[in-house]
Amino acid sequence: VILVDQTGREIGIEEKIQAQRDGKLHSALSFFDFNAVGELLLQRRAQTKYHSGGLWTNTCCSHPRPGEQYHHAARRRLHEEMGFDCELKEIFRFTYHTQLDNSLFEHELDHVFVGHYSGQPIPNPDEVDDWKWMDISALKHDVRKNPQNYTYWFKLALDRVVEHFPKISFRDEI
Repeated sequence: VILVDQTGREIGIEEKIQAQRDGKLHSALSFFDFNAVGELLLQRRAQTKYHSGGLWTNTCCSHPRPGEQYHHAARRRLHEEMGFDCELKEIFRFTYHTQLDNSLFEHELDHVFVGHYSGQPIPNPDEVDDWKWMDISALKHDVRKNPQNYTYWFKLALDRVVEHFPKISFRDEI
């Protein structure tokens, strides 16, 4: 992963698992896909993932490769994880730090993207166990009622993504 400082300036490269053992700040990306009726496409992370397996989360989440632009990384990983491509737009960034379920730490500067796609995803079974479209009101209610079913970063980002949703024009050039 790409190690960064608090401003997002790259300061090094490290193996992902080592960065997570040491809790080092690194760059990440999260993608939220909305369909034509405003539902969010969620994925349930594969149970075999080394952290947060079996939890529901945003459409796609990953890390850019060294030298790769965030926008390109988001599109690449969207295709690799969910089997589709669409236009996307970065809407904000946030930093978080948490201990995971296996003595690892996530300490990420997360670049959050949104897009619009209403088709059928073709998820990679190595990454995704299940997927569903969910109405935002029902989703927010379920996150409050069952927070243990969702990834940490998703719970942090969801309200901010929803705040931006009415302002987002997917027709704008990126």
